Amino acid sequence: MKEQEIRDKERLELLSNIDKMKKEDAAAQEAKRQRINTLMKQAAEANAQALIEKEKRMKEEKDQEMEIIAYQKARGQKEYEAQLEAQRIKDEKEREIQRLRELQEKAADRQAEIDALRAKRAFEEGERQARERERLEQQKRQRIQADLEVAR
Repeated sequence: MKEQEIRDKERLELLSNIDKMKKEDAAAQEAKRQRINTLMKQAAEANAQALIEKEKRMKEEKDQEMEIIAYQKARGQKEYEAQLEAQRIKDEKEREIQRLRELQEKAADRQAEIDALRAKRAFEEGERQARERERLEQQKRQRIQADLEVAR
C-alpha cells in the first residue's frame, strides 16, 4: 500500500507538474501573444507615423514646387511688363522724335516760304526801281530833247 501511495503521490506530483507546466506554457504563450500584439501595434504605429511623415514631406515638396512655379510666373510677368514698358518708352520716344521732325520740317517749310516771299518782294522792288530809273531817264531824255527842240 505504501507503494500505491507513493505511486499515487508521484502521479499527483506528475499531474501537478504537468498542470503547472501547462499553466506556465499558457502564460508564456499569452506573454508571447501580448509581445507580438505589442510589437504589431508598435509596427503599425511606426508605419502610420512613417506614412504621415511621407505625406508631410510630399506636401512640403509640392508646396515648394508651387512656390517655385509661382515665383517663376511672377518673375516672367515682371519681365513681360518690363518689356512692355521698355517698348512703350521706345514708341513714345519715336513718336516724340517724329513730332519734332515734323515741327522742324514745318518750320523749315515756313522759313522757305518767308525766304521765297522776301526774294519775290526784293525782285519786285528791284524791278520797280529799275522801271522808275528807266522812267526818270526817259523823262530826262525827253526834257533834254524838248530843250534841244526849243533851243533850235
